[in-house]
Amino acid sequence: MEAVITKAAAADLPAVAQIYEDIIARQDRGGPYIGWQSGVYPTLETARAALERDELFVQRRGEKVVGSAIINQTQVDVVLHTLVIDPSESAHGYGGQFAAFYEAYAAQNGCPYLRIDTNARNEVARKFYKKLGYREVSIVPCRFNGLPDVDLVMLEKKIY
Repeated sequence: MEAVITKAAAADLPAVAQIYEDIIARQDRGGPYIGWQSGVYPTLETARAALERDELFVQRRGEKVVGSAIINQTQVDVVLHTLVIDPSESAHGYGGQFAAFYEAYAAQNGCPYLRIDTNARNEVARKFYKKLGYREVSIVPCRFNGLPDVDLVMLEKKIY
């Protein structure tokens, strides 16, 4: 079943925060390293702040929230942040569907370049974005959303 992507509503916040926590718990049990930390980033407050800025999107299959992302123009062009797919819903192509939505959204907003960032240690995301045609343009050492010692990989893709 194809999922539908829309702007989030306040009622979606608990589901989005639960996906964040499920991903962090999977990482902490030895699953794929994302570089996030429970209670630091991302949190319910991360989602709430994005909702208040009208930048939070959710992906639903039926009534269930299966994914989420923040899309904004805070840095440059249109940037995708904190793309998450419920770990129990992986392997359904939702990440690729969300990336396609992001590309269409950027094009509709007149942005020829797509921009994404991820933790350098997040090999799953780096492979995913490379497969979608993104190129790594730089790595920036920083403190990211309260997380110390992050090497942030900047990715870019020209769409037109």
